Amino acid sequence: MTVATHGSTREEIREFLHEYYLQPHGTKTAWLAAQQVPDWTLRRWRKLVYEGDLDRNLVPRDHGVMARTSGERSAFEKARAREIAKHQSEVEQLKDRIRELEGSNTALGKAIGLLHDLNVPEPATHKTNEPKSS
Repeated sequence: MTVATHGSTREEIREFLHEYYLQPHGTKTAWLAAQQVPDWTLRRWRKLVYEGDLDRNLVPRDHGVMARTSGERSAFEKARAREIAKHQSEVEQLKDRIRELEGSNTALGKAIGLLHDLNVPEPATHKTNEPKSS
């Protein structure tokens, strides 16, 4: 069965459900009303994302036993939120490291420029004896 997405993109639907499942217990109904999304749309989108194929707008027939519970979906979304937070933390650390390396690069560039300006001769090289052929 196909499901209409009502002008929302796949990413918007995924993000909406992600935010919905991150709402504390007892506040989801009020949050859903504030988003102005009907309950039946939420149920269709939930079925589409968690049990069907969002990319092709297909939902499988209801097989009862195979359906995920609300608790399983909430746990999945919380794990996803932790993973996103971890990735964001890693990105921030990498950005800090990039800034640090760019600062080092700038300092080295200035030092090389000063050496060229001072025209400091390179260290003398010692003559080496050619190895004798055997």
